Amino acid sequence: MSAPSIKMDAVALLRSMLLIRSFEEALLRQADHGFQLLSSGEEAVAVGICAALEPGDQLLVSGRSIGPALARGLDPSAVMAELLGKAPGPCRGKGGRGHLAQPWAGFLGAHAVVGGNIAIAAGAALAAQVERRSTVVACVFGDGACGAGALHETLNIAALWKLPLVLVCDNNQFSVSTPRSEALAPERLSDLARPFGIPGMTVDGMDVIGVRRAALAFVERARSGDGPAFLECLSQRFASHSTATRETRTAEEMRAVTPLCPIRRLAERLKSEGVLSEAGLTELQSEVETIVAEAVRFAVAAPYPDASEALTDVV
Repeated sequence: MSAPSIKMDAVALLRSMLLIRSFEEALLRQADHGFQLLSSGEEAVAVGICAALEPGDQLLVSGRSIGPALARGLDPSAVMAELLGKAPGPCRGKGGRGHLAQPWAGFLGAHAVVGGNIAIAAGAALAAQVERRSTVVACVFGDGACGAGALHETLNIAALWKLPLVLVCDNNQFSVSTPRSEALAPERLSDLARPFGIPGMTVDGMDVIGVRRAALAFVERARSGDGPAFLECLSQRFASHSTATRETRTAEEMRAVTPLCPIRRLAERLKSEGVLSEAGLTELQSEVETIVAEAVRFAVAAPYPDASEALTDVV
């Protein structure tokens, strides 16, 4: 890839992160936004991972699904409709954030149960392997899922069968309000993969380019038949765990993390390298705000699913 292409690609990464931030801010302005888990501060993980995937690959995520869904390329208008419970959403407004999915678009979906997506991802990877497809499956989960038995069971079977699976821990360093250091013993969560002979790596989850670089290496490794990998991304959550959860960190702690913003970090880097001007950044922001405004307009005007659908698509 030539240097100009790399630079333009970085601008695209910035645009994707801006879209996620603007989308979530607009969602919160809706009176009926519902119970949400947001990606503010963690956009680089979602965007970096998705930038490493091919269209035919599959992504599974936790209940913090809005950022990954948009980064994977789902239509913002359809996603907004789903979050507001409207019929044009990918799940007809019945899945919401916790079960948002669009498999044909490479987004096998969100799973509201902590760790509930991990074994399912292994099944999807096994299916791809058995059917001799070149598909790679990526599974994003939080640090809270690292204490779940399903992760260790999946690491074992993925190693035995050399599944094309990339496990990604978006470690925002809090399980709701419990600090990571008080819940999990390993110094690095990527070390959990070591006993199974699976390569692991811990990267700065606030650096979208670094996340993409590490994810690309693991995705290419899995696609070549060399088996699974474990990527830990150290991120920071800029808001409370959810819209229904009070913030337990102090104001001083919050002031310490907000300067680490992955959007600001990449924007400043691109401006310092002469790749992006202040006017260009303003244009990017305006572009995504227009997309988000249209998504809100579409979703607000969209109908709710008919009551007759209440028991359809339910298993």
